[in-house]
Amino acid sequence: MNIQSNTALIKNEARRLGFLSCGISKAEFLEEEAPRLEKWLNQNMHGEMHYMENHFDKRLDPTKLVEGSKSVISLLLNYYPSETQNNESYKISKYAYGTDYHFVIKDKLKSLLNFIQEEIGEVHGRAFVDSAPVLDKAWAAKSGLGWMGKHSNLLTQQIGSFYFIAELIVDLQLEYDTPVSDHCGTCTACIDACPTEAIVEPYVVDGSKCISYFTIELKNEIPNEFKGKFDDWMFGCDICQDVCPWNRFSKTHNEPLFDPNPELLSMTKKDWEEITEDVFKRIFKKSPVKRTKYTGLKRNIKFLKS
Repeated sequence: MNIQSNTALIKNEARRLGFLSCGISKAEFLEEEAPRLEKWLNQNMHGEMHYMENHFDKRLDPTKLVEGSKSVISLLLNYYPSETQNNESYKISKYAYGTDYHFVIKDKLKSLLNFIQEEIGEVHGRAFVDSAPVLDKAWAAKSGLGWMGKHSNLLTQQIGSFYFIAELIVDLQLEYDTPVSDHCGTCTACIDACPTEAIVEPYVVDGSKCISYFTIELKNEIPNEFKGKFDDWMFGCDICQDVCPWNRFSKTHNEPLFDPNPELLSMTKKDWEEITEDVFKRIFKKSPVKRTKYTGLKRNIKFLKS
């Protein structure tokens, strides 16, 4: 089989597995990203996310992650929900409503890799879902799946930005896609709306000022200077995505595992303030919210109340 038919085969199977889209780029050193990442780290915009300092060379060169790799297959999976929490609630980022995406996507990626090996032959590769030193958004943009918005999330004209990004890095030569142009124009909606001013300039987010960082990554107490600026977000934050004009085109996902526990949607602020550890474990049994643990969520709610 030739490169063209192999590429078409993979993209068709990705669609069948439920992925929104699939783009492919050559596995090579990310020259443009290298100085950006270095500058971002040097300015301590990663805060206490010290893991971002590790494996600098691997983040920029997929051939150091998968020996002999030739292609990075980038995939998008929609998570935009049909229903959201009620207005009288502390808020959870929409990506965390259902089952932890790491499990959901990992299974789909394994299926895709098995399919490639069965249909094409001996292909070596690894699946990545946001838990290894891979610059997901950079690869997705390079693969033509969207452009990097001013809020530093990947954007597409057709469906906005409420989707997960994942990769297969394989030692198989494929047809490569080309990047798409930027369609943010003069819009500054995300920059203007960020209550903690985390988007310090277009396309640059100071991670150490982001509500998602404070409510998920930060293990110590949240600094007092940010009191009253969280807009009731207790886990993650969607503000920059919610105000983005391109997200008017968001479409509801069709992945049952991303459907929320019905209790989550109906809970009020009072319910959250009185949540017990047992209720936390029940509602968030397989959820990404488990990452912050019961104590972390209680800390966040206490900060919002004070």
